[in-house]
Amino acid sequence: MRVLAALSGGVDSAVAAARAQEAGHDVVGVHMALSRQREQHRTGSRGCCSIEDAGDARRAADVLGIPFYVWDLSERFERTVVADFLSEYAAGRTPNPCVRCNEHVKFAALLDKALALGFDAVCTGHYARLVAGPDGVPALHRARDAAKDQSYVLAVTGPERLARTLFPLGDAASKDEVRREAAARGLPVASKPDSYDICFVADGDTRGFLDRALGTRPGEVVDTDGAVLGSHDGAHGFTVGQRRGLRLGRPAPDGRPRYVLAVEPVRNRVVVGSAEDLAVGWITADRAVWYVPAPGAEPVDVLVQVRAHGTPVPAVVRLRDGVLDVRVAEEAGLRGVAAGQSLVLYDGDRVLGQATVTGAGRARRAPADDAPPPGASADALAGASGEGR
Repeated sequence: MRVLAALSGGVDSAVAAARAQEAGHDVVGVHMALSRQREQHRTGSRGCCSIEDAGDARRAADVLGIPFYVWDLSERFERTVVADFLSEYAAGRTPNPCVRCNEHVKFAALLDKALALGFDAVCTGHYARLVAGPDGVPALHRARDAAKDQSYVLAVTGPERLARTLFPLGDAASKDEVRREAAARGLPVASKPDSYDICFVADGDTRGFLDRALGTRPGEVVDTDGAVLGSHDGAHGFTVGQRRGLRLGRPAPDGRPRYVLAVEPVRNRVVVGSAEDLAVGWITADRAVWYVPAPGAEPVDVLVQVRAHGTPVPAVVRLRDGVLDVRVAEEAGLRGVAAGQSLVLYDGDRVLGQATVTGAGRARRAPADDAPPPGASADALAGASGEGR
């Protein structure tokens, strides 16, 4: 196959390209330029868009002996990832920019351009596995290395696009194994530190980035009874579950820490309460992507994950009028789920679907009827896949 390898400038994408080449594919490397503003880039390896990365990607391509190009996708990235990030925070929601980047840039703009140029597939350094089902449709599974698994941020992609994707690192035993392989291949990025943080927040100060982009708007911090406890410079700077930066004028009556329970952008208020108030018994979500037939009104037992490195918890789900209704047992201990987060459904290591959280709360505040009794297992969802978004 003709394969376009996305070379970020890191060790993972370099080794992924090497493995694709070793598997016999005709590989071409491409680096995605996601910003035209050099000052928006960061030096070092805090994010995936540092100014050194294009050079590191080129050197990796040179070692592998493959053609290399730089594609300017900055306009698409600004419009679909950065703008979405700002609008979501302004609306009181908590987005995951890596999910949006995978959805709109890496597996949309990049893949579409690759296919238009005659490539058969794209190859990335993500840690996830694709397992072909009986019908040939790929099933997305967690990576062998659970600590590096990225199936959560990839689930939004959908089966049709993943059918044109290769994840050569899905079976890697560990990141150390990947680094040793890179060193053995003579790749100069073998010891390059991992990237982290949000790539377009140059100094790592997300609150400062939001304030600069959205401005300041003083408002109140209140408790669940509406009593004013303090003030803030903008509700957009807070998210559910946050503890630091509240600047409260008086302690809680019991002396225990307070956490953000809700962000109210219209009233420009931040509501705080106890850790117990963060407990989640129900979640609603929409804009679902399915790798299996969508559930119906009958309840289905699944595992639910709401954070990239979160622990999956047992839940019961059903779909009614296009809204995914998720009920989580109290003993699961799920806390602090915010609107805008990505919710991924699993059956063991297999991804069943993904949706965007629209609301969450304690069981007694559920917007619908009581939690349904345990019903069909996740096996009831197995079969031909479809996608809706």
